[in-house]
Amino acid sequence: MSFDSKLPSTGEGVDPELQGFIQMETQRAQFQGQVHKLTDLCWDQCVDKPRDKLDSRTETCMSNCVERFIDTSLSIATRFQKILQGN
Repeated sequence: MSFDSKLPSTGEGVDPELQGFIQMETQRAQFQGQVHKLTDLCWDQCVDKPRDKLDSRTETCMSNCVERFIDTSLSIATRFQKILQGN
């Protein structure tokens, strides 16, 4: 008997608490991935060279970049939700 045959198939015999934990950790990882993507995008867009602190132009650029990224992400998510609902 191989090890694989001892594993339960998806959803069968798996502790619901463990499933919830895995789902929560997956969502957390996805969120962290989005934060890293946002940071990279806005950093590349706004910071021409690293300094010991942000000047007002860089700070404003970062703020605007983050706001536009969030707005765009929400807009895309809303559009996909409407498509899935058949509207």
